[in-house]
Amino acid sequence: MSARSMLATLWTSSSERHSMLEDAQGLIAGAMLASLGVVILSNAGLLTGGTAGIAFLLHYATDLPFGAVFFAINLPFYYLALKRFGLVFTLKTFGAVTLTSLLAEALPDYLDLGAIHPVVAGLFGGLLVGTGMLALFRHQASLGGFGILALFLQDQFGWRAGLVQLAFDGVVLLCSFFVANPFIIACSVAGAVVLNITLAFNHRRDRYIAR
Repeated sequence: MSARSMLATLWTSSSERHSMLEDAQGLIAGAMLASLGVVILSNAGLLTGGTAGIAFLLHYATDLPFGAVFFAINLPFYYLALKRFGLVFTLKTFGAVTLTSLLAEALPDYLDLGAIHPVVAGLFGGLLVGTGMLALFRHQASLGGFGILALFLQDQFGWRAGLVQLAFDGVVLLCSFFVANPFIIACSVAGAVVLNITLAFNHRRDRYIAR
């Protein structure tokens, strides 16, 4: 491939397809927003659903670094992502999860947030994570985890992905009673609601068709 063709691949986009640079920007921006949301949630001792919720549980229970736990938990899901969505989606998702994990660990060293009320942390943290995931979805990537498994189980057994996702998140929140008090859990639920509303209201394939 000539240098001119390579540049065209990097820059060229259309109404139905992102360029490589647009994808890179979207993945980086999504990871930055999601990691900032994670830091805000963690600052107030909150949790969330999905594999991030499991990472929070293990982080609070064992003091293991959130970023390392989040990265490790997502490793088994890449096989399912490869089977369900293909190589490109899997590589993008791996990159997004890796960058989010690294930023979630690095940001507290450079960003002193001070005390954040749990209600504020839940609402703004949930919004930031949801907006970050929205950016990733629009560039054919994700933060891995239960969403991939839910879609895989839907394909294999006909189980509705939304209900499967809800069941997984419910188990995570039930487990949170071992590491948090009811008020913190209520604020965490509020953050999860904001996150999911952000995705539900803003992510529709018939409104945004670019790949």
